[in-house]
Amino acid sequence: MVYIRAKKVKSDQYLYLVKSVWDSKKSTSKQEIVKYLGKASEVVKDDIPVDYRNDPKVLSVLASFNPKDIKKREDASKKSKKQLYKKLTDGNIQDCIKIYEEYEKIFSTSDFFDKILKPVMYQVGEDWASNKISIATEHVASNIALTLVKIIMDRVSGSGNKKKVLICVPLGEEHHLGCDVLETYLTIKGYKIFNIGTSIPTESILTFIENDKPDAVMISITIDDNLPAAQRLIKKIKSEYEIPILVGGRAVQSEKIPKFDAQVVSDINLEDIPKILRKL
Repeated sequence: MVYIRAKKVKSDQYLYLVKSVWDSKKSTSKQEIVKYLGKASEVVKDDIPVDYRNDPKVLSVLASFNPKDIKKREDASKKSKKQLYKKLTDGNIQDCIKIYEEYEKIFSTSDFFDKILKPVMYQVGEDWASNKISIATEHVASNIALTLVKIIMDRVSGSGNKKKVLICVPLGEEHHLGCDVLETYLTIKGYKIFNIGTSIPTESILTFIENDKPDAVMISITIDDNLPAAQRLIKKIKSEYEIPILVGGRAVQSEKIPKFDAQVVSDINLEDIPKILRKL
């Protein structure tokens, strides 16, 4: 059984998705947090994990928190995703920038990445895989998305006085949009980011860790076939350095993924990443 729990901090309400778990030793049930959802007035249906997204009780509680604003956000997100998909596949970077600027006036940059760009790029990938769009169109959309992220990156700056984070991909992984999004968002939050968003030999990554001494490593995996390479990369890093490693990306969002000697972060919002880094 899952349900939403609200916690008031000062004048704002914050929502958590929790579930009841039976404790056989104490012969009673206890609450476990499934996911922190965020500020009540900003939470929408897409923030709920897929397995619970259509639960009537969850949706009822969600709608009780400022339903007009929730409807406004859902409508804005739906419209922005549709527009962005078209402009990305058309190769129109200027209109993509305008879509971001309009959305960012109401919501945040992290919301744009989480709620708009990420699902749109997933849709681009799925449409290419099902032959709805050509490989050429997929490449155009991916390149425009990368340019868009870089433009957003140029508009933000961080103090750089927090932890140093290395972002990289395993050998063979050619998709680095996730790395660029992470770099942009964490830079906004003041982290010092080293983004090695291209596939390079493991030894080169180890040399970088030795010389620049990051506080944490984040590995992004998009393609399932690259999961074994990520395992080998993590094993090699762990054999030489005592450093926290986070693993994320589309490839770790399925139910069947291999075990990693690292913390797997899947189905979370960008805003959760700094909280995880602070606990490392």
